[in-house]
Amino acid sequence: MAEALTQKRETGEADIRAVAADWIARLQAPDLDAAQAADFDAWLSAEPAHARAYDAALAVTLELEAAAPRISEALADEPAPRRAGRRGWLIAGGLAAAGAIALAVMPYDVLAPTKTETYVTAKGEHRRLKLADGSTIEMNAGSRLSVTLERGERRVVLPEGEAVFDVAADKSRPFLISAGDRTVRVVGTRFDVRHRGHALSVAVERGVVEVRPADGAPGRAWRLRPGQRLDASEGRPAVQFSAVDPAEAESWRAGRLIFRDQPLGEVVADLNQQFDKPIVLDDPVLAATRVSGVLVLDDQAAVLRRLALLAPLKALPSGKGVVLRTDPAAKP
Repeated sequence: MAEALTQKRETGEADIRAVAADWIARLQAPDLDAAQAADFDAWLSAEPAHARAYDAALAVTLELEAAAPRISEALADEPAPRRAGRRGWLIAGGLAAAGAIALAVMPYDVLAPTKTETYVTAKGEHRRLKLADGSTIEMNAGSRLSVTLERGERRVVLPEGEAVFDVAADKSRPFLISAGDRTVRVVGTRFDVRHRGHALSVAVERGVVEVRPADGAPGRAWRLRPGQRLDASEGRPAVQFSAVDPAEAESWRAGRLIFRDQPLGEVVADLNQQFDKPIVLDDPVLAATRVSGVLVLDDQAAVLRRLALLAPLKALPSGKGVVLRTDPAAKP
């Protein structure tokens, strides 16, 4: 019985790899239409195994394509082979993801080593990155991320912070952003990703963005289109969708903070990334108070005065920082 179940599982995995390989070929066809693209989106989102198989197939395909010229040169330089040996090239035809194995024993310099770059912004600092693939990343204050560009994919890890991504289109190399227990996947688009603590939000300005569980974990993949925002919390499968003005999501780039019906605690967390003096909320009820408004991020004292017009609070100096407390006399 166990042997039969194992064989059935392996057969199912082989079928998925075959479909993934077929999709790679179909997506490159010049006559691909919108209905086929929608079918691909549905298949990719249906199961985590589909996304894993597609990414694996894509990586193998790109590695073989990149190495093909070097392989041809090496074969042309080699004398007629007498028999297979350690120095020979071993190429088993077909694509690994399709169930047939593609294997090439290559010199180490055929595939360049992968390099990861790490970037950090301090409080009040914004930074613009230009990647080698043509993509740009604009980092908000108090953010940290790493970038790895490979032949099969482009990957960013965002353990903390916020950034606007303008991703150069490249169907052969998906752009992946790991933030907590979820992965954001795109081909070419512009969007904002915010990962603070255990909370993740993604707002799309252009293109289509997919948010799915990280590292192939089980769970549904969600698709976002322009004007949509997704909010999620680590460890919780449920997500929340809302309409968003992309300009508001990226308002920090222009030195403003725009918030709508947002807990005061989250607003203060954002402000703490912009100024050196820490702002502390000592009242959980006040922290949960929902506020809406626009704050120009010029001077901290002025910002706190404006904030007091939006919520029943008063700002008091405390050591090297500021404490916000409920002001019963205030009328927000």
